[in-house]
Amino acid sequence: MKKTTRILLCEDDPNLGTLLSDYLSVKGFETSLATDGVEGLKLYRREHFDFIILDVMMPNKDGFTVAQEIRQDNRHIPILFLTAKSMKEDTLQGFKAGADDYMTKPFSMDELMMRINAILRRAAALPEEGEEVTEYKVGEFSFDYNKQRLFRNGEENKLTTKENELLYLLCKHKNGLLERNYALNAIWGDDNYFNGRSMDVYIAKLRKHLKADERVEIINVHGKGFKLLSPE
Repeated sequence: MKKTTRILLCEDDPNLGTLLSDYLSVKGFETSLATDGVEGLKLYRREHFDFIILDVMMPNKDGFTVAQEIRQDNRHIPILFLTAKSMKEDTLQGFKAGADDYMTKPFSMDELMMRINAILRRAAALPEEGEEVTEYKVGEFSFDYNKQRLFRNGEENKLTTKENELLYLLCKHKNGLLERNYALNAIWGDDNYFNGRSMDVYIAKLRKHLKADERVEIINVHGKGFKLLSPE
């Protein structure tokens, strides 16, 4: 029997909160609604949830503060921010607070569902709480995220910080989709055009690092992102 995903929704706008809660329930999620950050934290500590949606601007405790407190307890539970602002500073603060993604109001319900499902797919590939995978096998290569090194046949290649972060995300999603906007926001802090061009340069550099094993490939998924294809 498939387990029902439990969502904690923290939204202080009663109309939007009720609308979102009803919509998510119709889509098969078990949803609990909190109207401020303090109530949201009480619900989180009292019950088990699989996914959290936080409005940024809430009374008593804002979404950033709530996310930071949750992250002290659980590093892996998916968190999606809802914000009425589109300022870069809010986006950066959100990711620093532990967000997996964010959406700017107004948004469509279809887009919300796509974001939730994408985050849940990524979360399914994460290790159990308390474990953190930092070493990966990629074909003939061994990648050590902490050491920022790529090894093959006794030779090592020192990666730049951006190369290291990008390869880490690709490895976490190995043989699956790494969404372009997610990678840009997670590493560059902004998914604007110029950062996108910068990321393309680093993707090309990683392809060069990995070309020694022809079984390993980073492919473009048009309009969506990248896939790191590897036999291991």
